[in-house]
Amino acid sequence: MPELPEAETLVRGLRPVLTGRTLVQARVHKSDILRQSPRQFRDRVRGRRIEGVERRAKNVVLRLDHGVIAVNLGMTGWLAPLGFPDRSPPRPTHPAITFRLDEGRLVFDDVRRFGTVEALTADEWRARSASIGPEPLEEGFTPEGLHRALQGSRSPLRSWLRDQRRVAGVGNIYACEACFRARVHPARPARSLDEREARALHGAVRDVLAEAIAAGGTTIRDYRNAEGEPGTFVRRLEVYGREGDPCLHCGTPVIRSVFGNRSAFWCPSCQPEP
Repeated sequence: MPELPEAETLVRGLRPVLTGRTLVQARVHKSDILRQSPRQFRDRVRGRRIEGVERRAKNVVLRLDHGVIAVNLGMTGWLAPLGFPDRSPPRPTHPAITFRLDEGRLVFDDVRRFGTVEALTADEWRARSASIGPEPLEEGFTPEGLHRALQGSRSPLRSWLRDQRRVAGVGNIYACEACFRARVHPARPARSLDEREARALHGAVRDVLAEAIAAGGTTIRDYRNAEGEPGTFVRRLEVYGREGDPCLHCGTPVIRSVFGNRSAFWCPSCQPEP
């Protein structure tokens, strides 16, 4: 957390105010969120023009006239645009980096500092992006391709979906929700899904991500959009975080189990164990 819908919501809020702005200065408050030295980071971003704001997997990507700034939000990261007309997000409380722009500022705020920020050359970013799996909302992500990919792994399905080398941007929340919608148990070996089940899972992944984006993402505790507001998809979660509550489909209490060091939520009637 945040996952694809939260990063996409943030990108859509930042794009109108950041595109075309010039990075005058970067002040590093907490160097542990950088994947490079503060000096190299500052040198790579100073004077660069922001030509676009994009998303790749769970990353917010500021595309510069030379290279990119890649921001992974981690658990509690947030990008706050300050000093822009008609924008009044709350003041960041745990700033890690402040970018001074030719108009306004952009602050990367991160309470727990599990997020990362990195300035990369175009070639470095292409290599990084190539190591990430397909974007699940793009045309290249097909039911047939998903089924073929699943056949090569014994990993539990929920863990397989969370692997960013397999599918870009899906984390624990939406993996659990997609498994429920597809009526498949999250601990099933990935390769055990037949073509029909893979097609159902493909549709479930795409649907739940698109619906979450439309709702501005899911805020369990910390996530905020560019205006500092929470996402509302939490009201529509069907299994995630609902241990002991009745299944919204059949009324059976939702179960939580732990594997891969993360909690999974599922309905024992709608998603029978393998």
